[in-house]
Amino acid sequence: MEWLSAENIVAVGTAAAGIVASAAIFWFERRVPRRKRIGYRVQMDNPIGDDLRSGRIGRRLGLFDEAPDMADATLVLLRIENDGSQGIGRDDYTSPELHGLTAVFSDRRIRGVSVTQPTDTDHLMPHFTPERGFGYSGNTLRIPRVPLNHGEHFKLLVLLSGGDVGREIRLIGGLHDGEVHPNRSATPDDATPLFSRASRLITTMLTLSVVTLAAIVVVRDDSPPPIGCAKGALAIYGSTAFAPVVTDAAEKYERECEGASIRVDARGSTAGIRDLNSAGADAKKKGSPSVLALSDGPKPPGMPQLRENRVALVVFALVVNDGVRLTDLSASDVRRLYRGEITDWKQLGGPDLPVRLVSRDADSGTRQVFQRRVLGRDEIANSSVDCVHQDDPTAKVVRCELDSTDQVLSEVARLKGAVGYAELNVAAGAKGLHVLSLDHDAPSVEAIERGVSPYPYREIEYAYTYGRPAADTLASSFLSYLVKGNGEDVIRTHGHVPCYTPVGMTLCG
Repeated sequence: MEWLSAENIVAVGTAAAGIVASAAIFWFERRVPRRKRIGYRVQMDNPIGDDLRSGRIGRRLGLFDEAPDMADATLVLLRIENDGSQGIGRDDYTSPELHGLTAVFSDRRIRGVSVTQPTDTDHLMPHFTPERGFGYSGNTLRIPRVPLNHGEHFKLLVLLSGGDVGREIRLIGGLHDGEVHPNRSATPDDATPLFSRASRLITTMLTLSVVTLAAIVVVRDDSPPPIGCAKGALAIYGSTAFAPVVTDAAEKYERECEGASIRVDARGSTAGIRDLNSAGADAKKKGSPSVLALSDGPKPPGMPQLRENRVALVVFALVVNDGVRLTDLSASDVRRLYRGEITDWKQLGGPDLPVRLVSRDADSGTRQVFQRRVLGRDEIANSSVDCVHQDDPTAKVVRCELDSTDQVLSEVARLKGAVGYAELNVAAGAKGLHVLSLDHDAPSVEAIERGVSPYPYREIEYAYTYGRPAADTLASSFLSYLVKGNGEDVIRTHGHVPCYTPVGMTLCG
């Protein structure tokens, strides 16, 4: 091979020597007896102004309820990390209380707490419950006995009032054969320094020198993608209601992860489930296919190989043409509409216009959620191809079926007397139609998050894989990105509640 020259061998050997030297320094610095250590650091302590007193910032972040008397309101971000050489279990905490650690915010009062950016959501989040001691009173925050593997961390975003920034913040507690201590860093997520200043300088200079030499002599494009990224092609089938979310998330993933190609083909939840099951059966001997299926609600029975992942809580809504001036219907009236018992809107106190039911096809998860959550039964039979002419002379009302959410909204906006259903965030921005309340309860993601709305037309959005895809595959990487990574921001932007947030875990549970 051309690169196997004497000069290159010397360069690579020098690089190896530098790595060995760096490892030796690391061993020397860390040769002290193995100890368990929890470090903590304040990554942010900022005033937040008058907007919080009205609750606007809290609602926008989705973290806190409205709180009165927010004088001198501040936000503190506290990072707690295992920076020792051993894992820490629940029994390693020395506290005689149920909780493991106590954070004290001098001269300030705690108004709300949110757990954010844990290293491993599945592993860490279940511990943050009142039953395990998580809670606060006054200026004291009780932190549960959270088991932390080496290098793991979590962050606590704390809303405070009644004091200026910069007041003392202490973490109280202890570990058997270990310690709890404060850390410092120049930037929020810097790792805790492992070396002395002299060792760091020597190691840095040596490593930069040998790596530069090796790079100049041996120019090879073997740079790995960013952590968590995977290359390849992925097909995503299923829900048209959730398609805008997954399309945006896919485009964002492709920008961040070079070599990934993701195709979104939304033709309905049931169709997507069938396509995934078929692809899995065809590729059975080769493992899990590079396919995901998004479904509004759980999959039908009889497909044991499909593995579910809860992604978001989605809120849907009934919509009517603006010519129908009604704004609220009872659930009973909705059922009468979709049984064909109401043929003219004047029967419900509306204008003298014939009812036109604009529905989704049988593959639609939005329709299945509507039937399951609101109607309690199937819709009546299809009676029109174009949503205008009555093709079945025995039918009481015109009812048509369309393939996508966008088609339903377009037809409802176009046809006087038309009524349909769609995902709330998309429907709320459509022209020529308006959203209906059910039993005087308006569809509201915010109200559902606060736990004050019984609005029924809502469902969990599921992502399905055929079996468990390998950890290094694009299917596994993108699914983690969507459910637990930066995809959460995309989900929130589209007006849904991510399942892997403190509120979402309850609503999707």
